[in-house]
Amino acid sequence: MMFPLSEKPDMAAHFYANLIDLASEAKRGTDAMRVIQHIAGVMVETAMVFDEVDASLQASFKKLAQLLDCEMRMGALGSESLPPPHTLEFECEKGRQAARLFFEDWLDCSYEFHDLFITIIHNIIVGWEGHLMPRQESLRLLYECARRCLSFEIAAQELCDVVIERKVAAQRWSLADCVAGLAAVAGRRLALSLNAETCALFRGAELPENLDKIVFVMTQEATRLGVPAGSNWRFGLAANDTPLNPPLALVNGVEPYCRSFFEAIDVRCVYTQAVACAKAAGRMLAVASGGEIPELEPAIAKPLAMMAMTETYKAVCMEGRAVSL
Repeated sequence: MMFPLSEKPDMAAHFYANLIDLASEAKRGTDAMRVIQHIAGVMVETAMVFDEVDASLQASFKKLAQLLDCEMRMGALGSESLPPPHTLEFECEKGRQAARLFFEDWLDCSYEFHDLFITIIHNIIVGWEGHLMPRQESLRLLYECARRCLSFEIAAQELCDVVIERKVAAQRWSLADCVAGLAAVAGRRLALSLNAETCALFRGAELPENLDKIVFVMTQEATRLGVPAGSNWRFGLAANDTPLNPPLALVNGVEPYCRSFFEAIDVRCVYTQAVACAKAAGRMLAVASGGEIPELEPAIAKPLAMMAMTETYKAVCMEGRAVSL
């Protein structure tokens, strides 16, 4: 199916308006960094239509650089140049969802959609240049966001695959073990990324802020893939005065594979690793509790994942991260 040329400007304008609307608030206006993250998500989702995802994404940036007649700004990025990993994952997923909605009308012409979207990005970046945002800088920020967005997707898929292959198939683990193992490793990697002051313990029923952000990554990935949203994620969590019960055997069984994978893709930031593991845990949870006859009911799977993550996080924080899990 080919769209008439007369329809393309209207569709491009509609897609552009949707992206801007996603990143806008009535009182604060449009957040350019959020727009960049949404664009990055669309680029990643578009690249995933093709067989060679990484090569496709690189080709997209090459074409965009040619249209902009510039190279991206090189050199080290400042620590505040990009949003924190949990925010980036959330905003990029918004862009991916927007792309999937538009794909419904472009299923037979992915290349045409790709070319149209590259033109939209070009126009956005050129427009920003009039507001003192050089195109070389915009291109670099977009590249870094897209690269990280793709790494989260690859990590979620690969970590789920390796756990199923090495643990379910080879060692007869249940899917419940896999869910709890990945969630526990996410909690451990989070605690290891924090210092003594920020590795906070629980106050009442509230989760520490840092832990709540990682939990959100897991829950959002699960609900995106069909797990019912609801209030029973925290049902049955242990009280603060009960002995710690982290699933040590599951952590020891899963974490070596996670470390090897992160080394292979050169992800050294421990907090980024925590986000990736949480995303993988959410995806595994969706696998375990999906289908007409799920292996694990959502009402059980959700608090199980929460328990594994929070108990492991507590154990590392309370023992000063010197504990050998």
